[in-house]
Amino acid sequence: MRLDRLRAKLAESKLASFLVSDITNIRYLSGFTGSPGDALLLITQSKAIIATDFRYWEQAERQCPGFELLEISTKLGPGMGEILARVDGHRVGFEADEVTIAHYNRWMEPQGDILWVPTTDWVRQLRTIKDSHEIALMRNAVALADESLAHGLHQVRPGMTERELAWIMEAYMRTRGAEKVSFDFIVAAGANGAMAHYRPSDVPLPEGQPIVIDMGAQLQGYCSDLTRTVCLGEPAEPKLFWEVYNTVLAAQLRAEEGIRAGMTGIAADALARQVISDAGYGKQFGHGLGHGVGLEVHEKPRASHLSEDTLTAGNLITVEPGIYIRGWGGVRIEDIILVAEDGASVLTQAPKEPIVRGDW
Repeated sequence: MRLDRLRAKLAESKLASFLVSDITNIRYLSGFTGSPGDALLLITQSKAIIATDFRYWEQAERQCPGFELLEISTKLGPGMGEILARVDGHRVGFEADEVTIAHYNRWMEPQGDILWVPTTDWVRQLRTIKDSHEIALMRNAVALADESLAHGLHQVRPGMTERELAWIMEAYMRTRGAEKVSFDFIVAAGANGAMAHYRPSDVPLPEGQPIVIDMGAQLQGYCSDLTRTVCLGEPAEPKLFWEVYNTVLAAQLRAEEGIRAGMTGIAADALARQVISDAGYGKQFGHGLGHGVGLEVHEKPRASHLSEDTLTAGNLITVEPGIYIRGWGGVRIEDIILVAEDGASVLTQAPKEPIVRGDW
C-alpha cells in the first residue's frame, strides 16, 4: 500500500523511479532499521530495490522481504551506477531536502545520463496519515510514556535532582521494551521551566514551584511525546500558579475539543492561542500548538501560527500549549491526539492533576 501511494506520485510526476536516502523514510517504505547512510532505496513502477553493504546484508534480507537486495561497497559513489542500472528511463526523483550538495556532486552528478529531479517531503507527506497498525503501535508508545511518568512521580522527592528524575523515568521505559527515548528528556524545576527546551541538570527539585516534565518513549520505532507540569506540595504562589496552570489547561482542552480534519494548522493553533491571549499571556506562548509524531518525534503536519499544513483524518499530532514567565517558570501540558473527520480522540491518558503529595 505504501509503495502503491508512492508509485502514484511517480506516475503523476512522469518519473521513471525515485531514490530514497532518508533513513526514516527508508524504514517507513521497507522496514529496514539501519542508521543514516546505511542504505539507499530505489523505487520504480515494477521494482523495489534496497542497496546496502555487507554489514547490513543479512539484516536487510530479514527485514525487507519482497525487496530486491543489491550489495554495494561501503563507498556509495561506485555503487550508484549499479543501482541506476536498474532504472527504466532517465528521469529519477530524489529527496532534495535530504541530499547535501557534497553528496550530489560526489555520487549523483557523475551519472551523466540521468536527469535528477528534486522533490520535497514526498515520503514525509505519506507518513502523516497513519494506518491502523501504526496507530496501534503509537498507542503502545503513548501508554509506556504514561506509565513511566507515573512511576517517576511515585518516586519523586524534594531535593532529588532534575537528572535523577529523568533517569528514573528513562530506566523504567527502557526495561519495559523501549528501544530508546524519543528525545532528550526535559525536567525543568522552578525558573528553569521558562526555557521551553531546557535540559536536566543537577538542580534539586523544589517544593512549591512548577516543574515541567517533557518525555517520551520510542517503542517499535514509534515515538510518544508527553508533557505534564507538576508541583511538589502546594504551590508557594498559589494565585499565580493556578491562574497560569488553569489557563494552559483550558487552552489545551479547547483545542482538543475543536480540532478536526480539514482545519488548517493555523486555525488549530488559534483555538488554544486565543484562550491564552484573552488571559493576558499571549506573549508568553512563543511556540506552536503542536506537531505530527510517529517514526520521528517531530513530523508533519504542524499546528502553529506559521503552519502551511491542513489537518487530515489519520494525523497524529501533539497538543501542547504553554506559558513561560522569566524568573518564575513555566507550565506546559501535552497530549497526543488522533485527528478524525468529526473531531479528535486523545491517546494520552496521564492525569493532569498537578499537585504531587507525599510525606517528605
